[in-house]
Amino acid sequence: MAAQIISGNEVSAQMRVEMKQEVAELKEKHGVVPGLVVILIGENPASQVYVKNKVKTCGELAINSWEYRKEADFPEADLLKLIDELNRDPKIDGILVQLPLPKHINEEKVLYAIDPGKDVDGFHPVNVGKLMIGNADFLPCTPHGCLELLKRSGTETAGAEVVVVGRSNIVGKPVAMMLVQKSNPGNSTVTICHTRTKDMKAHCLRADILIAAVGVPEVITGDMIKPGATVIDVGVNRIDNPDKTSDKKTKLVGDVHFASAKEVAGKITPVPGGVGPMTITMLMKNTIRAAKLHHGIK
Repeated sequence: MAAQIISGNEVSAQMRVEMKQEVAELKEKHGVVPGLVVILIGENPASQVYVKNKVKTCGELAINSWEYRKEADFPEADLLKLIDELNRDPKIDGILVQLPLPKHINEEKVLYAIDPGKDVDGFHPVNVGKLMIGNADFLPCTPHGCLELLKRSGTETAGAEVVVVGRSNIVGKPVAMMLVQKSNPGNSTVTICHTRTKDMKAHCLRADILIAAVGVPEVITGDMIKPGATVIDVGVNRIDNPDKTSDKKTKLVGDVHFASAKEVAGKITPVPGGVGPMTITMLMKNTIRAAKLHHGIK
């Protein structure tokens, strides 16, 4: 029997209805409208699409948004000055600098310059540290989206064996830390696998919940999955399209070989339409939370 599909599109749409209501109540009861700034440096096509979608989603939820687009040679000092101005602007609740940045700009220096109270990406070391001790103001968007998919699909995490394949600062490490916390979702026993892991397959086969965030196309195959396990595929990889009848030369695939995995797993996220739609949704959730924190609203 094929796996139940966990649709990020459906969960995201459901959450956006809830958040639109939340934003309307904030404005009606407290006169507060959350505000998000997105800064884009350069002409990266993927980044331009992400920024466009973020601004569009703000509009759908009635969140104020501002967009700063700068040339690829925009000086690092000027970017840091802009961030400092935005940190001090009371209309701004969230600041997001779209990554990657051009090579002449120190990414770490830029992320550290953002006020932790406006760091709606959850990347500032203060927010990473607060996540570590179980007292986070802002959870990183993609890992948080993974947890929402687990929660809303009715997947039990308490006591579950979770295997995370990947150890990036953006997904692998934070999602592992979130699932090990005393919380719901959480209370899991977590193993992190990576390029130096011996016998990856043996680890994966123990997992009640398998989270693939390694950035290698279709590296997790059906024979690596425990029957009935829940599989969350964070990967987004563009590969040559093997379907010669299609006009499209490339196609999107995850880190999981979907065709073989869905025959073994109990639940699985597709690519596209799984984790992807959740990332911007969780960014909006963090922006609303930032506005509440700034105005002392519970």
